[in-house]
Amino acid sequence: MEQEAHEFYVSAAARSTDASPRRLLGDLAAAEEATAGALEGRHLDPETRQVEAESFRRQLVLTWIQPGLAGLMDGSVSTLAPIFATAFATQNPWTTLLVGLSASVGAGISMGFTEAVHDDGKLSGRGSPWKRGVASGVMTTLGGLGHALPYLIPSFWTATTIALVVVFVELWAIAWIQNHYMETPFWQAALQVVLGGILVLAAGILIGGA
Repeated sequence: MEQEAHEFYVSAAARSTDASPRRLLGDLAAAEEATAGALEGRHLDPETRQVEAESFRRQLVLTWIQPGLAGLMDGSVSTLAPIFATAFATQNPWTTLLVGLSASVGAGISMGFTEAVHDDGKLSGRGSPWKRGVASGVMTTLGGLGHALPYLIPSFWTATTIALVVVFVELWAIAWIQNHYMETPFWQAALQVVLGGILVLAAGILIGGA
């Protein structure tokens, strides 16, 4: 609370145009900072600090990492089939790009709203629904755009080769994030994500080529 008060006074002082109120706000900010430091030294022993750090990390994972990872997985994997089906059906980079953009943005909007409205965070403790919605929606869109944007290149085979390389990097990055933040064994995460991605990619290519 003292730290929040300090930040409020600093922000107010920065907005003040009058020297006298600005000086008063600066003094109040300094007093709050000193009080916060004293309370921290008195009450935050190493064990308490560790508990707070673990609580902060858990909240970070629940509010940002988990919905962002779900969005990245959905955007990276679910858009593979329509993008590569269009690519191999038309062999037209511009058409493929338009389908990829629409699939990525549409999936991002859908995932963002779904995450924001299905759980208000009060019972689950997962934090602000809009923060989770933003994390999920943005990462879903980015996941799809990663292998859609290479089709800005006019050459179909060059664009497709680069898109396939991007897909490979995306899938392994997702496996790494799962391992690092969600404590999923790396090879288990890799098997789940990479195998699923390859199956969806193959379905898109086969359908498009047919």
